[in-house]
Amino acid sequence: MIIFATSDKGGTGRSVTSSNLAYRYALQGKDACYLDFDFGSPTSGAIFDLPEVQAGVDRGGLHSFLIEGAEPVEIAIWGTSQREALRVRPGGAGQLSLMPGDRGRGEFASSADIVRRCAELLLRADEEYDLVLVDLSAGRSYAAEIVLEATASLPASVIARWVVFHRWTRQHIIAASNLVRGPQGILDTAARKGHDPVLMQDRIRFVRTAVLDPSAPEQAGLRPEQLAWLDVCNRRLQELASRSKVGRAYLLGEVPLDPVLQWQEQLISNDDVWLHRTANERTVNAFEELAKKIVDESSWEGL
Repeated sequence: MIIFATSDKGGTGRSVTSSNLAYRYALQGKDACYLDFDFGSPTSGAIFDLPEVQAGVDRGGLHSFLIEGAEPVEIAIWGTSQREALRVRPGGAGQLSLMPGDRGRGEFASSADIVRRCAELLLRADEEYDLVLVDLSAGRSYAAEIVLEATASLPASVIARWVVFHRWTRQHIIAASNLVRGPQGILDTAARKGHDPVLMQDRIRFVRTAVLDPSAPEQAGLRPEQLAWLDVCNRRLQELASRSKVGRAYLLGEVPLDPVLQWQEQLISNDDVWLHRTANERTVNAFEELAKKIVDESSWEGL
């Protein structure tokens, strides 16, 4: 299965959340590969704690492959990462790999050769891995246009779906809805590239990030007035999400606000929760649930 991770705005936590999803999926015993298609800022190596690849590779990244046809670099995370929890592949875990972008390269327009290479890469990765997670640039990007055209030519047996990440705020809800359903958005562009509009609509779900739950134990220090205000805000956001078709019917899951994600932007290991106690258990539970839902057919049933 191929999952395209996108967002209308930067700062949604799309990359760190999708990285954690790939990590949790591998821990469940399946093989996962993360493709960094955030061409303007290929920094996924920093999330996986790969010092030599923090901002991409000098040669052989996905820029080089798509534009020039160079063989793409593929990095095995287990044993390569500087994170202690990732230095040894845990028992029962599947493969976890990264295909980084090129350092110092930017966005680039589509061409027939680029689309062909992209389709070949996606097909090859889908055959090798149980889950291929493609992190796209934010907004109406060249990356999104390239993969939409490439996936239109893939065999029907290849399952490709989209997850749109957004923060739980008024501005981000509106932006996420517009990215999917607005002019030149995902559905509009997909139709122009040859996708069936009805099928495409069923292949898109939303994930809310940095969600503040007023009833969570972490909010115990808030004053009653603040809790009441948060409750009112939350109801208004729920109503807006429903009107914007970003509500629960289209929701794949949500990730709570967590200090480790906010300030460190890293993979959250079990040790971070139960040994170091820096991350919240609710966050790990959310990642594990999402890692199961993204491959659960019932989560993608037509609406």
